Amino acid sequence: MKTPESNKGYRYHDYEHWEGRWELIHGVPYNMSPAPTTQHQHIVGEIHFALRSFLGKDKCQVFVAPFDIRLSESDDYDNPDTVIQPDISVICHPNQLDKKGGKGAPDLVVEVLSPSTALKDRNQKFNLYEQHGVKEYWIIDPIHQTIEVYGQVDNHLDKIDVFGCNDTLRSFHFKEFTLDLSTIL
Repeated sequence: MKTPESNKGYRYHDYEHWEGRWELIHGVPYNMSPAPTTQHQHIVGEIHFALRSFLGKDKCQVFVAPFDIRLSESDDYDNPDTVIQPDISVICHPNQLDKKGGKGAPDLVVEVLSPSTALKDRNQKFNLYEQHGVKEYWIIDPIHQTIEVYGQVDNHLDKIDVFGCNDTLRSFHFKEFTLDLSTIL
């Protein structure tokens, strides 16, 4: 199949055969086109570089979209109904990786908002990340030049802080990680 129908209740085995970039949230397909803007790619590239430099040869690995993260309520990562492609994922447990991507919640997820994805990133994906136990979630708003940092506290993602373009971001989960935002936003 080249493209999915709107609301059929798809799973990963269907998703693998679609053309283009898609995400699948509880069986519902979301088209990931058009390609991200230059500003979006700059932000993702700078954050990827900073995280990779910080983590060095640590057990944690940093991945940039397109990179499939399969989420499952039943630990069925072979054919789940949810497959997402965060802009950046940090995975610290080698058993969460296989040849198809990531299985289960990353330690850190970063999403850069665009007009076509902002509501999904703030609602459906936020709820997924909270439900599946993502330890830290950054929502980057290039238009307002802010980064909202959420951290997992008592099984909920709580807003920890909001950083602007002249601030230094401090990670909630990776306590020693800081990031000067003046060159990123």
